Amino acid sequence: MRVLFLESHPMWIYGLPNGFRDAGHQVKLSGPLTPGRLRTLLARFRPHLIVSLGWTPVHRQHNRKWIRKYVGSSGIPHVYWATEDPTHTKYFTLPYIRAVKPDFVFTICRSRVKDYRRMGIQSAHLDFGYHPKVHRPVKARKKYRCSIAVVANAYPRNLVKYPKHYRKRSLRRLISPLVRHKIRVDFWGRRWGAMKRFLGTDIPKRWLHGYLPYPKANQIYSSAKINIGLQNKRTQVTQRTYEILGSGGFLLTSDTPEIRRLFKPGKHLVVSSSPRQTMRLVRYYLNHPVQRERIRRAGRQAVKKHSYKQRALQMVRELRRQGILKRA
Repeated sequence: MRVLFLESHPMWIYGLPNGFRDAGHQVKLSGPLTPGRLRTLLARFRPHLIVSLGWTPVHRQHNRKWIRKYVGSSGIPHVYWATEDPTHTKYFTLPYIRAVKPDFVFTICRSRVKDYRRMGIQSAHLDFGYHPKVHRPVKARKKYRCSIAVVANAYPRNLVKYPKHYRKRSLRRLISPLVRHKIRVDFWGRRWGAMKRFLGTDIPKRWLHGYLPYPKANQIYSSAKINIGLQNKRTQVTQRTYEILGSGGFLLTSDTPEIRRLFKPGKHLVVSSSPRQTMRLVRYYLNHPVQRERIRRAGRQAVKKHSYKQRALQMVRELRRQGILKRA
């Protein structure tokens, strides 16, 4: 099957598209889109399936009408993967879906499936994953060696906009106690220097390393003794949860029902439900490398069933079951 992905952003082109390739499909990435380029891709590549995903420049409002015009008139099934649910469902996802009118919507949020169906939008759940050639273990890099690492953008504006967001609780439990006790945490990502109001103190500038290109993240995950993975919801996990484990990283994350459903704390990763517990876990595992290594190895094995090849196979099965794709 020929699959066209309407995307060029590094956050997305290394994941699900590679999963479709692994599953034996021919994949093309659109790159930056214009009306002319889209018409050319449709005419020359002749895809059997079109996939758009995430929230990137491709989804800007002025692009939506002509994406709908050319994709909609092509008769080719168009699927959207809503990776911003549930936080931005009303602000971004629904306006995009209503403008572009994809034939099917996959969402990372289970509870949104019934909401979409009530609105007459065909939908199913599809979680994040990881790709083993992108997020894979590598030899520790000297420039990235550290005791504790965070690879994520800070999003202070979102934390103000959504004051009850679970990410705030995750920050208070996982990062704030370390920074306040001056236990060094190395941060890669945007806007961490603007997080004093949420952490209770400033992060020393020498701990801040700024933006990191997405394909290099596995080098940090492999080089840090402990990787802190924030969570955004109790009922779903972040993409980095899978990517850290796939990269052979030791993961400390929030103690949530979904983490416990997917993995075994103390065996595949470690979890914290309070600032005090975070301090205790960090001190223990920094001083017990053998136990840390055992968990790191087990986590890498446990995450293998969450590869993007498995996600691609799941997507195709669901689309065939719904009659969106015809069986070969």
